[in-house]
Amino acid sequence: MTESGAGGACGAGITYEQKAQILSEALPFMQRYDGRTVVIKYGGHAMGSPDLAAKFARDVVQLKQTGVNPIVVHGGGPQIGSMLERLQIKTSFADGLRVTDRETVEVVEMVLAGSINKQVVSAIHQAGGRAVGLSGKDGNLIEARKITRTRRDPESQIEKILDLGFVGEPERINPEILTTILGSAIIPVIAPIGVSKTGETYNINADTVAGAIAVAMKAKRLLLLTDVTGVLDKDGELIRELTVAEAGRLIANGTISGGMIPKIETAIQAVEGGVEGVVILDGRVPHIVLLELFTEHGVGTRVS
Repeated sequence: MTESGAGGACGAGITYEQKAQILSEALPFMQRYDGRTVVIKYGGHAMGSPDLAAKFARDVVQLKQTGVNPIVVHGGGPQIGSMLERLQIKTSFADGLRVTDRETVEVVEMVLAGSINKQVVSAIHQAGGRAVGLSGKDGNLIEARKITRTRRDPESQIEKILDLGFVGEPERINPEILTTILGSAIIPVIAPIGVSKTGETYNINADTVAGAIAVAMKAKRLLLLTDVTGVLDKDGELIRELTVAEAGRLIANGTISGGMIPKIETAIQAVEGGVEGVVILDGRVPHIVLLELFTEHGVGTRVS
């Protein structure tokens, strides 16, 4: 017979006393985020693992149930690459961005706003929540402009403009549709597709979209889920806290490099835009969102 006293077993090897301790520690953090908006960029390995995807969906539902207003922005680079390969459409990259011609942007929209978006929505429904899938075209949510990039020719030292095709960046976020949704029990799930003033469709980096939405919605937190533990120092140790100034210095001295640079740049822009803190997290860790928001020390790198 299972003991039911204060020190008795409570399932999964946790005693009632331990469970009460966990709840008592989490409650102040739940109160801190009550009624506040948290934007979560969802991508990387977590999206490709059915188990992690199910846990992520449950975490998002639990956030909504505890009074937090989650907004999910998802990526889908690997899935886009697989579909382009299946359709035998050749693609290339420049400065880490996919060169997107008209044929490619149609596939990008189909994958992001279609299959991936609906998979995330369905997972949230399966976890007991209610979600609605959107792209930046819905309600004119994301007004976009063509992104501009230049590259210096190593021989002539002349700056040349890179034409990335239909790759864009947010020019304006129209928050009305999100404000309406957040006033209900529904969780918005956003595909990073934007539309220009002339009706052109643009593929936008999901981190960039998440940052712009976090600023527009005056979010308390922006969480960027990725495939690393966070920002690492030159000894490979996790840096738990960074100011905007420190983050800029680490980019300048090469400590932050490669794919982490655009994430940090997004974090800096979001903090400067009024977001209280941006956290880069390892999406491969189960329940990473709850661990970050509802525990004292957090589990990633926070830029504030």
